[in-house]
Amino acid sequence: MALEIERKYLVDLKKLGTLPIGNRIKQGYLSTNKEAVVRVRIKNDKAYLTIKGSNIGASRLEFEYEIPLDEANEMLDKLCQKPVIDKTRYLIEYENHTFELDIFYGENEGLVVVEVELSSEDETIKLPSWIKEEVTSDERYYNSNLMKNPYKNWKK
Repeated sequence: MALEIERKYLVDLKKLGTLPIGNRIKQGYLSTNKEAVVRVRIKNDKAYLTIKGSNIGASRLEFEYEIPLDEANEMLDKLCQKPVIDKTRYLIEYENHTFELDIFYGENEGLVVVEVELSSEDETIKLPSWIKEEVTSDERYYNSNLMKNPYKNWKK
């Protein structure tokens, strides 16, 4: 059993500086019910099928399997709910943690979030100065919900 423990934050890009080389990610959802989310993701030239359980605090079950790229493209095109999530992910090392910064495009243009995986829910970490606020428990920021209610539709 795989357990994912992560926290999610909004980012102040003005304080961030130069980003490292990123990876373009396209992902879609086959299922987004409360018990489990099933996602298809293409990252560069690799494809994955991921099943995530419901969140309990900052934790949830996660299982991920590599799948053929051509099959993933067909699933994104023919089976996944629309719009497909399109983003670039940048990995930023800070204080012995890897922060995964996502800059979104398309229907979610303008949204920038960062996630950091933890070894336990109560792990204390030092946050970089470019972190604005935590949104871990705000379900609007779940990628599966960004597909249903894109960032461009939010009242800002």
